Amino acid sequence: MQGHGYAQPVKQPPHNAWLVLVRVLLVAFGVLSAGFLAWAMLLRLAAVTRRSLDWGLFVAGLAADILAVALVGSEPGDEVHTPGGYVGMTLLLGGLVVITVYYLVAEIRHYQRLRQTYVSGTVSGYGYPGPASPFLATSVPQTPVPVPPPAHHTPVPQHPPVAPPPQRPAPARIDQVRAELDELSDYLRKQDGHEGGR
Repeated sequence: MQGHGYAQPVKQPPHNAWLVLVRVLLVAFGVLSAGFLAWAMLLRLAAVTRRSLDWGLFVAGLAADILAVALVGSEPGDEVHTPGGYVGMTLLLGGLVVITVYYLVAEIRHYQRLRQTYVSGTVSGYGYPGPASPFLATSVPQTPVPVPPPAHHTPVPQHPPVAPPPQRPAPARIDQVRAELDELSDYLRKQDGHEGGR
C-alpha cells in the first residue's frame, strides 16, 4: 500500500504577542539604522515562509543595501553632495519603506493562513488537507438550532420516556433449535451407518 508516508504534525503558530514583538524589533532595527539593516526583515520573512520569492527578495534587498552603502560611502565629506550619494540615500530610505510594508503584510498574511489551517480542522489523518467535496453543502442536512421559549411562558413539563415492555425470555427458542440440531445429527449418523453397512 502506498501513501504519503509520515507527515509532519501541524504545529500551532506562535502566540500573537511574540510575533508582534519580533515585528516591532525588526522594524525598529531597520528604521534606527536608516535602512542599513532593512534586509534583516526580508531574511526573517524568507526563513518563516520558505518561499523562493521571499528568498529572492532577500538577496535583492541585501544587494540594494550594499550598493547604497557603497554610494553613500563614496561621498568625499560628511554630507551628501553628489548624484551618487543622493541615489544611495534614496535606495536606503525608499528600500526601507518598501521592505517594511512588504514584510509586515506578507508575514501577517502567512500567520493568518497558518492559524486558519490549524483551527479549521480540515487536516486529514496524514497531516494533509482533506479533499474538498462539492457535495458537502447539499448532502449534509442542517440541524435546526433550538430556540428557547419566551420568558413569559411557563415551561411544559416533560414526561419521562416510556420504557419498552419487557421481552419474553428466549430460552424456549434456543431449546427448539437445539432439539432440531440433535435430530439432524441423529439422522446423519443413521445415514452414515447405513452406507457403512452396505
